[in-house]
Amino acid sequence: MNFPLYIAKRYLFSKSSNNAINIITLIATVGVIVSAMALFIVLSVFSGLKSFSLDFIRVSDPDLKISSVKGKSFLFTDSIATSLKDEKIAHFSKVIEEKAFFNYREKQHIAVIKGIDANYLLVNNMDTAVYFGNWLTTEYMNSAVIGEGVSRILSLGTYDTEETLKVGVPKPGKGYINNPKTAFNQINLQPVGIFKLTEDLDSKYVFSNLAMAQQLLKYDPNRITAVELKLSNDENLKKTVSYLETQLGKQFKVETRKELNAVFYKMINTENIVSYLVFTLILVIALFNVIGAIVMMILDKRENLKTLFSVGATIKEIRRVFIFQGFLLTVIGLAIGLTLAIIFVLLQQKFGLIMITPTLAYPVEFRVVNVIIVVCTITILGYISSRIASNRISTKILA
Repeated sequence: MNFPLYIAKRYLFSKSSNNAINIITLIATVGVIVSAMALFIVLSVFSGLKSFSLDFIRVSDPDLKISSVKGKSFLFTDSIATSLKDEKIAHFSKVIEEKAFFNYREKQHIAVIKGIDANYLLVNNMDTAVYFGNWLTTEYMNSAVIGEGVSRILSLGTYDTEETLKVGVPKPGKGYINNPKTAFNQINLQPVGIFKLTEDLDSKYVFSNLAMAQQLLKYDPNRITAVELKLSNDENLKKTVSYLETQLGKQFKVETRKELNAVFYKMINTENIVSYLVFTLILVIALFNVIGAIVMMILDKRENLKTLFSVGATIKEIRRVFIFQGFLLTVIGLAIGLTLAIIFVLLQQKFGLIMITPTLAYPVEFRVVNVIIVVCTITILGYISSRIASNRISTKILA
């Protein structure tokens, strides 16, 4: 057996005659256990929150979105339709998005009216977000589905037969508005459903049929603002983007779901990194206990170390004894803490031990990559701590 490792195991697992050292060693081990648990649970929580948020984004946003580089709208021509008849594209939907003024019983709100065609639900699953009422139908062209935030701001429900939701956009032109009553294009919509996703989306969107949005904006039947796509296979994402950019030319831009939500991805990744660094700092502080425990052990075993030095052990070998000791202490704490944290995360995933609301459990997600991050972080920092503490051994101590 490796001589330094053998001595390190004896020192670690045998009680010291000095009870204070035993207590310090126990505190150091507990510190590593708690730090390992905290780091893994925090990473799992952020993984869960990311997946939880991405589920909403997958409902509201398409795999790919085509829009014009110059101007808000463009004509959907036969050449564009031909480009979209590709095996990599499962479905596409023509949409119109424009900011508008919404008025209901003397209450006003600015939101985005989104006109959609009959293929929209083949591309997105927005109908699954409707928690009251129904989704749009082609039978009632003036129907609308509003966000929960819009409903709350305007005090607006569904199927109000006495009052309609008035939607207006400024008429294009230059100069000052002389008569506000004639300065807006306006349509009346009847809300038939209310959806709920995120606070931002709920206050931002009102869905209507494409023809009504075109009527509001005075667009020709083929004029739209975007085409949303559903891919037949997510693995074809890069190939499809490259194909469409080649087919459509530079006058169009093709954006992925990730690019459409670049701010969100950047925010959540930044929060994840910051949280990791904060809890790593806490871990570093906890590992000072490991350094203290090893230094105290060195002082307690000074006479034994002199004996080892006298019988031929080198200073390098004696230092390795305490490097191994600190490393083993860290690994034991890591193993216990990580095991407890994994058990907690799996239980939270399955049973929802901690709830945000009575019906919503705090989202966590077990990922192997988080296990690897925790193991690498703690073992590396544990080794550095052990190395720092072992450098206390010198010829002066062994003289």
